[in-house]
Amino acid sequence: MKMFASGKANAWIDWDGKKSEVSKVILPFQAIETVNEPRTKTMDSFIPKIPLENSYNLLIWGDNRLVMNSLLPKLEGKVDLIYIDPPFATGADFSFPVKIESEKMTKEPTAVEIKAYRDTWGQGIASYLQMMYERLVLMRQLLSDTGSIYVHLDAHVGHYVKILLDEIFGVENFRSQIVWKRMTYKYTSIKNYGVEHDIILFYSKTADWKWNSVAKPYSEEQIATYYKYLELPDGSWIKLTKEQLSGEKELPEGRRFSLIPCLGPPEERPNLTYEFLGHTRRWKWTRDRMEGLRQKGMIIQTSADGLPQLKQYLDERSGMKVNDLWLDIANVHGGSREFTGFPTQKPEALLERIINASSNRGDLVADFFCGSGTTMVAAEKLGRQWVACDLSKFAVHIARKRLLEVPGCKPFQILNLGMYQKQKLMENGNGGKRYFEFVRELYGAAPIQGFAYIHGRRGNRLVHIGPIDSFVSEREIRATAREALNSGAKGIDVLGWDFEMGLHDLLDSIIKEYGIDIKLRQIPLEVLEIRADEKTKRLDEIRFFDLNYLDVAHDLDRRKVTVAIRKFNIANPEFIPEDIRSSIRNFTSYIDFWAVDFNFKGDTFHNMRQQYRTKENSELKTRISYEYEQPGMYSVLVKVVDIFGNDTNKLIPNLKVS
Repeated sequence: MKMFASGKANAWIDWDGKKSEVSKVILPFQAIETVNEPRTKTMDSFIPKIPLENSYNLLIWGDNRLVMNSLLPKLEGKVDLIYIDPPFATGADFSFPVKIESEKMTKEPTAVEIKAYRDTWGQGIASYLQMMYERLVLMRQLLSDTGSIYVHLDAHVGHYVKILLDEIFGVENFRSQIVWKRMTYKYTSIKNYGVEHDIILFYSKTADWKWNSVAKPYSEEQIATYYKYLELPDGSWIKLTKEQLSGEKELPEGRRFSLIPCLGPPEERPNLTYEFLGHTRRWKWTRDRMEGLRQKGMIIQTSADGLPQLKQYLDERSGMKVNDLWLDIANVHGGSREFTGFPTQKPEALLERIINASSNRGDLVADFFCGSGTTMVAAEKLGRQWVACDLSKFAVHIARKRLLEVPGCKPFQILNLGMYQKQKLMENGNGGKRYFEFVRELYGAAPIQGFAYIHGRRGNRLVHIGPIDSFVSEREIRATAREALNSGAKGIDVLGWDFEMGLHDLLDSIIKEYGIDIKLRQIPLEVLEIRADEKTKRLDEIRFFDLNYLDVAHDLDRRKVTVAIRKFNIANPEFIPEDIRSSIRNFTSYIDFWAVDFNFKGDTFHNMRQQYRTKENSELKTRISYEYEQPGMYSVLVKVVDIFGNDTNKLIPNLKVS
């Protein structure tokens, strides 16, 4: 590891295998859900600053490097503020705790998340720095010339990333290192000091950055310390006694004020040097202005020969100006109103302060490690536009629910990033072309030749194997179905580690279009741990599972339709161990959220009605009703999101409303 710094000119950090060239792969976005907007919307609901499809605020599921690359054609130089909270503890991963009724368990990461974790920490700090370098370069390109970036870190990697930021943004554009006291208690471990704080590095893109001075309310102690005087209704004033300042004695009616010196700048200013009220000094203002303030009662002396001082009224002040030591914002805890249970969740007050300081109403705010969505929630409440992404489906789902809780939340879209163009290799000797052979043999399928997307045959069904480090996309399935035409096969089994959000919405139509049955099956995570030399002895252990099962019913009474969930089951036992599954009394325990598009047109799912648990009500309603304004033929699409963030959909076609 090498580092170099030279005054305000240069700074850089080097590591083995450092790559300065950032990939320029640009992939298409696919809108899979529109939230908080009826089908009968008007153009007035559009948000003009984000020049993407329909200009919605955007919540994107995907690798943030690829997401940012794909945003550049439309958003380069247009983002006003970026806040990121990247992973900074080498023991962190994508697992999270889940509670099902009275049972507690840990949800293990998906294959895509495992790959991201290994890419981040696979070679220690070197791979972490490469990951951050590529992403910070892209963030600088996205920032406007008056934009700023805040990078949330801790002592593990903060000093390394500081040099990275100096290299990419320039030493001269470093603005502040904020210390946030995140712990509400002191913890001391053996032979070490307790850790109570994180750091937030604040950089601007140029020397001309947006800035709004922010203040925090005065504490009672600060008011007693600085505002020791009281102006009475008749214009006279008094200095408060010790008992009055402490609250032991009631204050008379009046306005609290402090006194600040009227002395001017240290540099020589002849027009500001003169005699005033018996004192010759270099003053802050001209003689005429000082005299005008004195006549208004704003400049006073506390004694006959005292130095003139300016009144500063408490009721005209917003509070104490915020410095770089933030001790007044508590971390999110289990009893907090905003607590989601998401690891690394940050408090809204922290983001509100950052957004208020470095952006204005209507500006575009971005978070490319968005987690549970605190940045978007704060931006939405403060009237900013926003773009955010995360690799975790669970994170995207939590963020969607939190945004739905924001009063008056403007419409936003959830996007997928299109099929990744590059397939990665699998570890343990099963990578490259060997990867497809390996999974095919585990599934018990025979080899087949002459196809690009069909990798094997099992019985009278063909087999397609999805890429190791990405999700199976609609594009892949359509390409596989085209290849399967005239093959004589009865169906296609699509094996994948993960599946594109909203894919279930389209599966029935793809089946009808190509006239072949298609099943989506999950590749079990344990496959990742099998070495090439032990495949044969592990064949009997591997099970590929169908995706979640959903059964819905509907009732139509003239123009009112009611949709009900009759049954839901998480098919993959890797998600729910058998000992926990056998204790579950109600299938709704597997459901975290569900929504209905009552006028699905084969396009983006419009989230028109939804049900989910809240802190106030832990029961999940299984019925949603809607009344149509006009008669006609409608299709209804039901989306269910399970407790792990995976979505399952069911279409109710050709509903005749009279």
